Amino acid sequence: MAVEVGQQAPDFELKDQHGTPVRLSGYRGKKNVVLVFYPLAFSGVCSGELAAMRDEFPEAARDDVELLTVSVDSGYALRAWSDAEQFGFSLLSDFWPHGGVARSYGIFDEKLGIATRGTFIIDKDGVVRWKIVNSIPQARDIADYQKALASL
Repeated sequence: MAVEVGQQAPDFELKDQHGTPVRLSGYRGKKNVVLVFYPLAFSGVCSGELAAMRDEFPEAARDDVELLTVSVDSGYALRAWSDAEQFGFSLLSDFWPHGGVARSYGIFDEKLGIATRGTFIIDKDGVVRWKIVNSIPQARDIADYQKALASL
């Protein structure tokens, strides 16, 4: 079942590219969260999207915003990709149980075994305030995230 705007975001804990556990509820009362699911590290569209977040999304550096990105890749692959691309934000591994968090948000493609391109903006109370889900080959527009964050 897909998570909809106005609903409480499902909590989760995943390890980032450095092996550090990150819990969504740890940001409650502190930060708005931009939660970005993508299919696979090192792939063309995903590389372009995350590079745009690195280069064209200054909102991620605000004190009241946390950017969390999630894929089914292993932590080792995410670390290699983060180091190569110099990503300064968390790349979370939804490796095991495979795609469990993507499933809880309703964006896991069972046939392909990867997440679709889903983005959720979650407010400080843990409520989903905006979302967009694109098909796997269709990149998202960073300007949409910026508009949604500006409305919080």
